[in-house]
Amino acid sequence: MIVLYLLLSVLLIILLTAKLKVHPFVALLLVAILYGIVVGMPLNEIITSVNKGFGNTLGGIGMIIILGVIIGAFLENSGGAYALAEKVLKFTGKKKIPFAMGIIGWFVSIPVFADSGFMLLAPLNKSLSKKAKITLSGSAIALALGLTAAHTMVPPTPGPIAAAHYLNADLGLVMLFGIPISLFALTMGLVFVKKVVSKTYIDPDPDITQEEITQRLKTAPSAFKSTIPIFVPIILIVVKSLLTSLGGFKEVDFESFSTLIKILFFLGTPFIALLIGCFLSLTLPKKLSRDMFSTSGWIGKALVGASSILLITGAGGIFGQVLRDSGIAVTLGETLSNINISIWLPFLLAAAIKTAQGSSTVALVTTASILAPMMSTLGFETETQKAMVVIAIGAGSAVVSHANDSFFWVVTRLSGMDVKMGYRFHTLGTLILGSSAAILLFILYLILA
Repeated sequence: MIVLYLLLSVLLIILLTAKLKVHPFVALLLVAILYGIVVGMPLNEIITSVNKGFGNTLGGIGMIIILGVIIGAFLENSGGAYALAEKVLKFTGKKKIPFAMGIIGWFVSIPVFADSGFMLLAPLNKSLSKKAKITLSGSAIALALGLTAAHTMVPPTPGPIAAAHYLNADLGLVMLFGIPISLFALTMGLVFVKKVVSKTYIDPDPDITQEEITQRLKTAPSAFKSTIPIFVPIILIVVKSLLTSLGGFKEVDFESFSTLIKILFFLGTPFIALLIGCFLSLTLPKKLSRDMFSTSGWIGKALVGASSILLITGAGGIFGQVLRDSGIAVTLGETLSNINISIWLPFLLAAAIKTAQGSSTVALVTTASILAPMMSTLGFETETQKAMVVIAIGAGSAVVSHANDSFFWVVTRLSGMDVKMGYRFHTLGTLILGSSAAILLFILYLILA
């Protein structure tokens, strides 16, 4: 019965968020409490689980999400994203604009949410497509797939960070797997764009002229400077992970480390690494002003936008904690361990939740919270296996984006696509993206796990 109650809880979350349009925070909180009551947990233990789950989750990753959002705000508003886009386009050439937009989207979505990243780059995408006399459909879907790939599989995007936190996975290893796997999946998506999507012509009809883009680029930081706040934190986190996994250094032995190792461990802590990236992002504008730091300025608007993801992440922690405290780990773990689908389990569960309710972040958070109590029982015990599970969940959370996903409407509305065209191009594209990532991950799992 406890397994049945879990399945009903997942269905109820999907119903509340997808059909009744209830905010995911409210849905996850109510379902967690209801689940605790139904399985017979004492009421005082439910309250304890709610407080513990919410506090521990946001205490662990709340600041990381906030700092990542601030970095994204400065990258967007300073014009750094345009400078980065221009540099990539010069490297690839105008004939490869869809490929370039896919790569740009992948880079930009590491610190910037996919929706805002697409809205940010859509004017540039339209203008460049118009100038090159190519269809907007190919470059738009390429951009969307690039944004989706990094958004679902590459920290410090909030969803993968949350999943890694719930599963106690090493963030550096998640990056080491997520970066190449997401790029491979994006490559498969770009093949789909070239062979299928680009056959349908859509007039770009840009909302912004090339002259206006040129004017904005005059005040933007250089492309190299724009990448620094993104890649310095990633490098620091990966260095710490390599010291742990390959160098044999463990946090429990911290006091015995040399000064250099201590410094590298400190700087590689995700919170410190993102804080450094945040300070580096302050160098992007030509001139800093007090308005940027006000409640109505760059940072203020970014923090308002981050509030929803913080609440959803915290609520996912509540749901996961209630599941742990209910004792479902042993019961459900024994049930699922008899189903020999290996790394496909987290992928399929995340894909089902994503497809049903639309949000990749909710799919990541919910799937990770469900799997966290049963990782050992399912045989996911090593650091490599845990990292691979996070990527499997991320790949599943990309499958599939359709009408219940806000990003679907951002892509189609800003690209002049009708709903039918959106399903043919964007929805199918995300299916190819996520499935390609899952296939490569499965092969690597057979070799490495």
